[in-house]
Amino acid sequence: MTTLRQVLAVPGMTPLLGISLLARTAITADGVALTMYVLVALDMSYAAAGIVVSALTAGVALGGPLLGRMIDRRGLRTVLLTTLVPQIVFWLTVPVLPYMILVGAAFAAGLLMVPVQSATRQAITAMTTAGQRRAAFALESVAGELSYMVGPAVVILCAATASPSVVAWGVGAAIVAGGAGIALLNPPLRAKDEADGEAAARPRRREWLGARMVAVLTMGFGVAMLLSGVDLAIVATLQEVGQLSWASVVVAVFGVTSVVGGLVYGALPRPMPTWLLLGLLGLVTVPAGLAHDWRWLCAALIGAGLLTAPTLSTVADAVSRLTPAGVRGEAAGLHSSAASAGFALGSPIVGAAIDASVPAAGFAAAGLTGLLAALVGYLLSRRSPAAAPSPPSSSQEVEPCDAGAPAP
Repeated sequence: MTTLRQVLAVPGMTPLLGISLLARTAITADGVALTMYVLVALDMSYAAAGIVVSALTAGVALGGPLLGRMIDRRGLRTVLLTTLVPQIVFWLTVPVLPYMILVGAAFAAGLLMVPVQSATRQAITAMTTAGQRRAAFALESVAGELSYMVGPAVVILCAATASPSVVAWGVGAAIVAGGAGIALLNPPLRAKDEADGEAAARPRRREWLGARMVAVLTMGFGVAMLLSGVDLAIVATLQEVGQLSWASVVVAVFGVTSVVGGLVYGALPRPMPTWLLLGLLGLVTVPAGLAHDWRWLCAALIGAGLLTAPTLSTVADAVSRLTPAGVRGEAAGLHSSAASAGFALGSPIVGAAIDASVPAAGFAAAGLTGLLAALVGYLLSRRSPAAAPSPPSSSQEVEPCDAGAPAP
């Protein structure tokens, strides 16, 4: 059994995860920073702020596969340095851009967002053996949870004491610093035995983007929708009972339990199928709507929190296992795009359910979304035999059970 300590001992793994955490913390807060700028500096509505954030998110979703394809063709460092320039320009000019131009610039900045998450996942695949990979992706998911806990909270706190323009500059500087750090580190994106020959060839898309990969991407989309909806349902529930000030505590408890779940899952000797983890996550999310007090809501979300990081890590692990080395960047970009689309759609769908009924309907809608994605993923994964991305090498032997394997 691979321990988390053994994964961290892999050369280059600790600095990679550390730099990635810095950049991802800033990236998770970029929407909040733009929201605060539009609300406070421009004195405009929440709807206006939402349009800017939606433009940024749409750009990220569309740009992920394109940047991933560029990484496959041109290499990581070239793409990172190329994306740093537009980020510097965008975040420096945010305070002087008229609103309509800001919307277009936000879309362009999202389209050329520094591909930190996809690059980190590709590097993890190249730097680890099959036996180490699940624990490594569990650590990566834990880092993602920490970034969601820290980034938005720090931006909101800073916005209360500094101008929104300064906050935007700070977020941009952190994104650029993280991207530059990974460019300097320049982690390998292919194992030594994948650098040349057949493993490095670029297969046709239909050879790897089959039913199983679509199943995994569907589940990645579903878990993102679920998590986005849960955040909104928490706010709606506490607002109805006059306890909105406790929302940060509930979200913190949810995040901490997710971190614990990721660490425990990474240390387990055997993985679980992605569809099963996502289905369980959806199942335990639905009853959270029965809580009508912040204390009970904290307790009700413990189960969902414990399953969040494990589910995210199995999706990333499954993508890596089903992807040939020559298209790993494009696949990682598709994974990031699916997650971005899920986060963008989760809130409006759950919000509509809340508006049409009660806040409890938000948790029900989020949970049912997860269950539906798990069912679709399970059915699609049964449609065809497992893909064979590339011949396993001595350093990357395939485990008998993984997230993309046929369900028992």
